[in-house]
Amino acid sequence: MRMVDIISKKKYGGVLTKEEIEFFVKGYTKGEIPDYQISALLMAIYFNKMNSEETLNLTLAMENSGDRLDLSGIKGIKVDKHSTGGVGDKTTLVLGPMVASLGVKLAKMSGRGLGHTGGTIDKLESFPGFSTSLSEEQFIKNVNDIGMAVTGQTGNLAPADKKLYALRDVTATVDNISLIASSIMSKKLASGADAIVLDVKCGSGAFMKNEEDAVILATEMVNIGKGAGRKTAAIISGMDEPLGYAIGNGLEVVEAINTLKGKGPKDLLELCVTLGSYMIVAAGVSDNIENADKMLRKTIEDGSAFDKFVEFIEAQGGNRNDCINPDNLIKVEKIIPVLSDMDGYISYIKSDDVGMASMMLGGGRKTKEDVIDLNVGIMLSKKVGDKVSKGDVLAFIYANSSSDIDNAKIKLLDAYAFSDDKPEIKPLIKRVIS
Repeated sequence: MRMVDIISKKKYGGVLTKEEIEFFVKGYTKGEIPDYQISALLMAIYFNKMNSEETLNLTLAMENSGDRLDLSGIKGIKVDKHSTGGVGDKTTLVLGPMVASLGVKLAKMSGRGLGHTGGTIDKLESFPGFSTSLSEEQFIKNVNDIGMAVTGQTGNLAPADKKLYALRDVTATVDNISLIASSIMSKKLASGADAIVLDVKCGSGAFMKNEEDAVILATEMVNIGKGAGRKTAAIISGMDEPLGYAIGNGLEVVEAINTLKGKGPKDLLELCVTLGSYMIVAAGVSDNIENADKMLRKTIEDGSAFDKFVEFIEAQGGNRNDCINPDNLIKVEKIIPVLSDMDGYISYIKSDDVGMASMMLGGGRKTKEDVIDLNVGIMLSKKVGDKVSKGDVLAFIYANSSSDIDNAKIKLLDAYAFSDDKPEIKPLIKRVIS
């Protein structure tokens, strides 16, 4: 088998076989096939696309290119949740304890944030002493003992994807549905869960800017999951304004804890309940979505979800007092109000601009090597549909001396749009693909 023949076949719109896909994935992972040949193939795939069978075979080849997490030591059905990334997205911190308190096993490997979207691992490191580097044995023990654990991704999980993504990034071949879907799902499959629920974001703060593209991506990923023998569902959720009010690692932790105590924003709770309902149905804890919804809301009302969160934080080295008094986690030098310069209704909040403003304060990374400030960020006071007058507080900036406050303030103000009439509030949950 020759790489040039595979490139030529796809260049002319041919369908690659399972063996051809495995050949180039293995060869590239081992360093036997050079970048320039894979670059040519990626461009051919970009223009001529892959069918569903090719996409599944590419995903499975990448899944099997390195380590696979063996979760067979965990009793019961293991369920994982994945978000395609958004601004203010702290769902794992709320959702995990909710489903774990109902007996669902959540064994989750998460990543760090890059750019204007935050990472779950960064948020959890807001707790002094919290360990995000668990051994496989400790990870499995925690899931068996308390129902959930969150750890950083291993260095050799789906290494083919890491190499291919780095090459896609510099060859303008990132935005291809098959390549995006196989990249995400190869890591999810290698993480070993029996069932996967996907939160596919669409809107200004998401990778997919419109609902149609999000549906195409979600459908492709669900087909991959089912093709690999995993129960899979996808929720299409809106990201045309930040999720909740808090943007920034420590601030999002505080908002997540308040949500678990029944005092959080409605949109965050709605998304967590929707995702969680499909998770507990997949795990066999409930036989229908309506009953699952009620069960999840009860975990907030009776305090069992918050109790599970405290247990989870303590099990990985954090302090329960930081859960009970989360405001103590935030230590900043300045809290600066950002005032509206207009009258009217808020019609739009450009999520990616809010995320960029938080990054300017030090709350995000421009490169993987950057050190972030876990304390800084933005706390919104007003959201879409709210009426404001000139001089009203739109948000608060949480900053330290190293923060680029002036530019962050400009970026934040630019994120807001106003109208004379109250805008129609779009539903947060757009579609469910299952």
